[in-house]
Amino acid sequence: MKRVRLFDKEFEISIPYAELHSAIKEMAAKMITDLEGKQTLFICILNGAFMFASELMKEVELPDAEISFLKLASYCGTSSTGDVKELIGLNEEIKGRTVVILEDIVDTGHTMKGVKAQLIEKGAKEVKIATLLFKPDALKVELTLDYIGIVIPNDFIVGFGLDYDRRGRNFKDIYTLVKG
Repeated sequence: MKRVRLFDKEFEISIPYAELHSAIKEMAAKMITDLEGKQTLFICILNGAFMFASELMKEVELPDAEISFLKLASYCGTSSTGDVKELIGLNEEIKGRTVVILEDIVDTGHTMKGVKAQLIEKGAKEVKIATLLFKPDALKVELTLDYIGIVIPNDFIVGFGLDYDRRGRNFKDIYTLVKG
């Protein structure tokens, strides 16, 4: 599909699956080098990062790696509310561990800054952030991203886990909102 319609919005393909998969493989290779020998806990931010996390974990061949999930909400429609609500908490022990947050997209940075601070407060030895997509023009806080898959413009997108009012997560490619 070159274009899709979700509710009242039309989207066109902007990042095909092959490009996403290539970026994920490249990121995984860097992680294997960086995290070798560390007791690493990957934390997938739900709902959006589930497809990214699934693809990434297939490529990260580290015997001591674990994965867990944290569900947050900060979006309403096509814009971030800036108000992060923790919906499902973390049950794993993180004290003294290396934690890698897996996020689908970083735009304003508010969510990642808040999650990182909470993990440090809970005693993580180090916290790294991996994002499949990054919108540098939307960043509003100082934030270090350790692993970036693809840098994109500040457009609204859906697919590969990202949604528009809960629709479009299932698309394997990424689609950008058609303006007009």
